[in-house]
Amino acid sequence: MRKMLAAVISRVLSRVAAQKPATRVLAGSCHYSKQATFEIKKCDLYRIDEGPPVSTELTREDGLKYYRMMQMVRRLELKADQLYKQKFIRGFCHLCDGQEACCVGIEAGINSTDHVITSYRAHGLCLTRGISARAVLAELTGRRGGCAKGKGGSMHMYANNFYGGNGIVGAQVPLGAGIALACKYKGNQEVSLTLYGDGAANQGQLFEVYNMAALWKLPCVFICENNRYGMGTSVERAAASTDYYKRGHFIPGLRVDGMDILCVREATKFAANYCRSGNGPILMELQTYRYHGHSMSDPGVSYRSRDEIQNVRSKSDPIMLLRDRMVNNKLASVEEFKEIDGEVRKEIEDAAQFATTDPEPALEELGHHIYCNSPPFEVRGANQWIKFKSVS
Repeated sequence: MRKMLAAVISRVLSRVAAQKPATRVLAGSCHYSKQATFEIKKCDLYRIDEGPPVSTELTREDGLKYYRMMQMVRRLELKADQLYKQKFIRGFCHLCDGQEACCVGIEAGINSTDHVITSYRAHGLCLTRGISARAVLAELTGRRGGCAKGKGGSMHMYANNFYGGNGIVGAQVPLGAGIALACKYKGNQEVSLTLYGDGAANQGQLFEVYNMAALWKLPCVFICENNRYGMGTSVERAAASTDYYKRGHFIPGLRVDGMDILCVREATKFAANYCRSGNGPILMELQTYRYHGHSMSDPGVSYRSRDEIQNVRSKSDPIMLLRDRMVNNKLASVEEFKEIDGEVRKEIEDAAQFATTDPEPALEELGHHIYCNSPPFEVRGANQWIKFKSVS
């Protein structure tokens, strides 16, 4: 018995001894590439001869930055889901987990001075436009520390050169064209990126705006985030034509793989430069997918199967695709990504703690910030005897 035990111990010790040098070599040879070149899916084109490139370079620095931001968006949305179910968040809440490559890729393809306006599914773009996780979650919970002082909620969040977050389906598209008109009027070489969903693509006001934008050659990039489902309805049941990139008719269009951040980045660069060159508007369709339902009142599994969602997660998840590319091309290690995941998780937990303990706005501030740069005036409350002062 003692001989058998001694033999087992000897084998274990020999294995450990054999593994130690290998571990040391692995740690010592951990030299990362500074950049790598990747093939990306060719975009479908409409009324345009040349499109974005089919290959692009990714630096290690940019890759880690993109990964961190996509994880921030993912973790924030999962935390918002939790806070909603705990009744810290009230009203409407539309989550974009699964669509992280869209918001992060768009921001990577434009300048900070360019303008972005979107629908109510806005949390990801809030982060990429520079709003902190604390300010986003505090706005969702209606607290003073929110980016709109707790008065806008999920549908109305703003930042520099970011105009929401708009609650009416498709209503942000005419506003985005107005921003583009201002850019052209000022001649500042800035562009307006106007986002909407596949459901909003059937709104009549979009086609009126297409006409004006083309007529006046506005520097407007119309972006349809096609996540395959409107409010419980698949695109095939809602649209006679699901080629959303052709919906501009007389406006050039691109159909882009919206699950690949590099593809989105290059397509956005191309579209923004197209507009900056004075060619007028262009339309981009980002083919993407949302993991949650349309809103918190929609479980998201009554009109699609759990297997379908899991299939997308396992094959096309944007965070997974970027991580695998970087690891396989020695731009980063699995351990680095785990470290980033831990940092992001901690930051989101801190933001959630702030969003659930920060005070709510005082009642006397209810009338504040109605107008910009306006002298103070009185606002009538629920009855004629209640008055609030409005301060810009």
